[in-house]
Amino acid sequence: MSVIDVQNLSKIYKVSSKKPGIQGTIKHFFKRTYRDVIAVKDVSFTINTGEMVGFLGANGAGKTTTLKMLTGLIYPSTGEVKIVGHTPFKRQEKFLKQMSLIMGQKQQLLWDLPALDSLKINAAVYEIPDKIFHQRLKELAEMLSIEEQLTQPVRKLSLGQRMKAELLAALLHHPQVLFLDEPTLGLDVNSQAAIRSFLKEYNQRYEATILLTSHYMADITALCERVLLIHEGQLIYDGHLEELVEKFTPYKEVNVELSYPISSEKLAHYGQVELVKGQEVRFLVKQENLTETIAKILAQLEVNDLNVTEPPIEEVVSQIFSQGNVDIVDKN
Repeated sequence: MSVIDVQNLSKIYKVSSKKPGIQGTIKHFFKRTYRDVIAVKDVSFTINTGEMVGFLGANGAGKTTTLKMLTGLIYPSTGEVKIVGHTPFKRQEKFLKQMSLIMGQKQQLLWDLPALDSLKINAAVYEIPDKIFHQRLKELAEMLSIEEQLTQPVRKLSLGQRMKAELLAALLHHPQVLFLDEPTLGLDVNSQAAIRSFLKEYNQRYEATILLTSHYMADITALCERVLLIHEGQLIYDGHLEELVEKFTPYKEVNVELSYPISSEKLAHYGQVELVKGQEVRFLVKQENLTETIAKILAQLEVNDLNVTEPPIEEVVSQIFSQGNVDIVDKN
């Protein structure tokens, strides 16, 4: 069943433009001219119940603008959005009780009060009965391993603990749809892993539908099988993460441990040398040349060990945007 339905969604901002200098300032004061800035253009996709989907894009690509339209914070210029059958910008009570937005760089908890006090306020706002509130509080706090910290002032919590408390506050009313914008931003490795583990468990336990944006590809690879890729406001890919990696990985990494060091000039005959560290060498080899190159290396060099790996997904996604590979991405 479709929970998020987006059709031809666009957002265009009118921005005033001024010529430089005093003359330009005077003209701008009396008669302003405007230009259109397209933040999002004709984006369409659907997400079904229980799906956890990654939303990828470079800075300024339109991710946050899209999320704000999906949550009703801003009006779309054109197009249609339905979240659990509701139009977000109408901000109807039934809609607000079925969704939640978490932004890693924003906070809803009151800084000087214990997190528990803010949670009680949220329970009152969402009209959650006391018995259900305490049941959910206990369950979510145990899942997040944050029971003892809820009575401490928020300002005394670590960044990781604050993010856990923010998640608890956002999920107290058991939203059906969850929008996450950089939920692990600035967290240490252990805190990131804890948040990912919680989100995976929450998704499986409650079949919540989750749309996740993150600059940390580990978040996406750990949680999302499907990804949406946005570039300059346009959706350029909608499909499996593995297929995206395969499509944009025209090469493999060949890692070789030699019996003795060899100069980079000689190694260059076997492929693009990415790294030389003593007897360890990493080559980048095109997939169509892989078999031939490996046979050549084994025949002509003294090799202790050899293995072939995929390049890190971070490099693949970075390559897509840095090289402007937009036209060759197919939308499913």
